Amino acid sequence: MRGLKRLGTYAGLALAAAIVMFPFVWMISTAFKLPEDAFDLSLIPRPATLQNFAQVIFDFGFGRYFANSLIVAGSAALVTTFFASLAAYAFAKKQFPLRNTLFAVFLASMMVPGLMYVVPQFAIVSQLGWMNTYKAMVIPHLANVFGLFLMRQYLAGIPDDLIDAAHIDGASEARIFFHLILPLSSPVVATLFLLTFQFHWNNFLWQLIVTNDSSLYTVPVGLALFKSAHEELYTLKMAGSCFSIIPIAIIFLFTQRFFIEGMTKGALKD
Repeated sequence: MRGLKRLGTYAGLALAAAIVMFPFVWMISTAFKLPEDAFDLSLIPRPATLQNFAQVIFDFGFGRYFANSLIVAGSAALVTTFFASLAAYAFAKKQFPLRNTLFAVFLASMMVPGLMYVVPQFAIVSQLGWMNTYKAMVIPHLANVFGLFLMRQYLAGIPDDLIDAAHIDGASEARIFFHLILPLSSPVVATLFLLTFQFHWNNFLWQLIVTNDSSLYTVPVGLALFKSAHEELYTLKMAGSCFSIIPIAIIFLFTQRFFIEGMTKGALKD
């Protein structure tokens, strides 16, 4: 009986995995098909071709879109993670007036839908003359309340005795932060970096709003442009999509251990 129950569990998990993986398999399959075979139900392309990948890179300037996304997502993830770590250290380990009240106000801002910020952010960016610049694509989203919350919950679990011992040894606040706090919180730092990178890498609406110069388009915006005068170029979109998942897959591959640890430990702190 136990064996049948285990077999049923494995079968259910295998079915769920197949359902989740099917869109990726279909994407990769379509990327290797000829345009006229885009809607062929076969998952094995016959014949298979690399022309879609070459056309995406050389004819549609996808390399430029890819570089723009790396610049925007990479810089935003680095800066956001750094400032969220600094703020979380203050909220978790420092005492100052209205600390808990201010933190509650920040958390309350998470209940406001993100689309509510689009118009005022656009007005500010336009008044500052940042349209069609990397500043407009990165700076408005550097404040990450979720990142602050995630980091603060994790840092709250670091023993205060370690920080007190570092103070006794004469370590400065900067030394404590960079040589003690950040190494001890590497799992949640990696988690926040990955989540922030993924958000900016996939951000379509904001990048479309603040840019109308094709040399600044990011991957999501560039993929939306893959069409001719008369039809959608589905095989090219699938080839571009294959390229677009590479950075996220690589980062997750190297940080998955930290990602899982950071999400679970950060969620269990009081």
